[in-house]
Amino acid sequence: MLLPQTKEREYRFKLALRMGLPIFGLILALVLHTVLENSQTLQISFYVESLILLVFSIYFILYLIYTGFTVKITDDVSKTFTREYLFSYLKEELKREKEYTLILISIDNLQDINTLYGMKNGDNVLEKVALWVADYLKNQSIENFPLGHIKGGDFILGLKGIESDYTTMLDLMCLKSDEFKVDDIEIKLSSSISDSHYSQELDYIVENLFELQEQKRDFKRAQKDEEINPNELESFVINAIDNCHLSIMTQDVFLENKRSFRECFIKLKSPEGKLLYPKSYMKVINKLGLGVKYDLMVLEALLYSAKIEENSIYALNISPTSLRNEKFLHTIRELLKESKIKIMFILSETEYFSHISRYNNILSSLKRSGVLITVDRLGTIHTSFLYLRELKIDFIRFDTYYSNAERIKDNRAIIDGFNLMAHEKGVKTWMKNITNRETLEFVDSLKIDYLQGKELSSLELIYEKKV
Repeated sequence: MLLPQTKEREYRFKLALRMGLPIFGLILALVLHTVLENSQTLQISFYVESLILLVFSIYFILYLIYTGFTVKITDDVSKTFTREYLFSYLKEELKREKEYTLILISIDNLQDINTLYGMKNGDNVLEKVALWVADYLKNQSIENFPLGHIKGGDFILGLKGIESDYTTMLDLMCLKSDEFKVDDIEIKLSSSISDSHYSQELDYIVENLFELQEQKRDFKRAQKDEEINPNELESFVINAIDNCHLSIMTQDVFLENKRSFRECFIKLKSPEGKLLYPKSYMKVINKLGLGVKYDLMVLEALLYSAKIEENSIYALNISPTSLRNEKFLHTIRELLKESKIKIMFILSETEYFSHISRYNNILSSLKRSGVLITVDRLGTIHTSFLYLRELKIDFIRFDTYYSNAERIKDNRAIIDGFNLMAHEKGVKTWMKNITNRETLEFVDSLKIDYLQGKELSSLELIYEKKV
C-alpha cells in the first residue's frame, strides 16, 4: 500500500473516532444510568439490546465516514464534477436519451499559464473558465447541464439533443473566448463536438472528441472517411491482425534518377474486404496494446511475399515502442537471418525517448543484422531534429509540409539548413510526396539525396491476403 493510501486510512479512522466517541459516550451513559437506577427490575433482554445498539452504532458511523470519502462529486480545483462522477452520470444520460451531445472544451495554454504565473493562478483559471462557460450557456437558455474536469485543461459537458443543435453556438463561444481574460491572463480555448450518433459508448465518444480537436489544431480539413462504428472497428482490427488480412503496396524511391529502394504502405482489411487506412486503425492498435503483434505481422507478410525482389531494400514504418521491445527485437533478428531482402525501418514519435544510449545500442544491434534506420517528419516534430542530432541513423526524411508545391520555395532556407546538418553528420536526406514536374525540378536543385512521389513512380501491390 502506498503512503498516501496509508495516511488516508489513518485520517479516516481518526475522524470516525472523533465523531463516534460522543455518541458512544452518550449511549454508555444512558445504559449505565438505567442499570444503576433499575438494576433490580431490568431483564436480560435489555443488556442484549444495549449491546446490539452499541455495535450497530459503531458500524453505522464507520460506514458513513468511509463511504463519504469514497464518493466524491466535485473537483476541488475547478468546482465542476470529478471525472469519475461525470462519466457515471453521462453513461446514465446516454442510456436514457436517444440523442445526446458531448462537447470538449480545452484551455490550450494552461501549461504556459502554470509556468509563467504559477500553479495557483492556473487553478484559478480552471475555475473561472468553468464559470465563464456556464454563464455563456445560461445566456443561451441552457442550464443544469453536467460539466466535469477530465484532465489538465480539458472539460467535457453533456447536452440533450444532436450535434447540429449546438455547432453554431459552440463556434460563436470559441470566437467570443478570444476576448476572455482572467486577471489579465490570456486564455486560449479550443473545442470539439460529437454526439451519440457516432457511438452509444461514452469512451468512444470521448476519444473521438480529442481526435477531432487535434485535427482542428493541426489545421487538417481533409474530407472525412466513411465512419465506422468504433465497436466494429475494434473487431475488424483484431480479426485482421489475427488472420493477417492486409495488403502491402510499394512505391519506388530514387537516387539520381535510379531506383534505390521501395517504401511499403499497409492497409488492413475488414471481414467484408473493405480496406482500412492507418489513420483509422492505428489508434485502435495502440489502445488495445497490439503494436508489437501488428508490426511483426506486417514484417512477416513482407518477408514471405511472393512478389518481393531479392536483394532489394524495402522501407517499412515501425513503431519506436515496438523497436524497444525485447520480444520484438529477438523475433525480427531471427526473421532477418533467412531474409532474401534488406529492411529499412522508418521511425517517428512525438515524445522524446530520453535513454539515448540504450536507443543507440538497439539501433546498432539492428544495423549489425543489416537493417537501415530512417527518422521521419524532419522539420515538423521536434523529436526528429533531436534524433538527427543524437541517434546513429542512416536516413532522415522531411515532413510532407516541405514538399508541398505551394510552400517548398518559401521554405528553401530551412530545407537547405536541415540538408546541410544531415550531410555533416553523414546522414542521407529523403523527400517524399513530389507530385508534379515543377516541384521535382526545384527539389533537384536542393541536393537532397533521395526523392519519392507520384511524379516519379506509382504504387504497386505486392501482397494481399483475401478475406
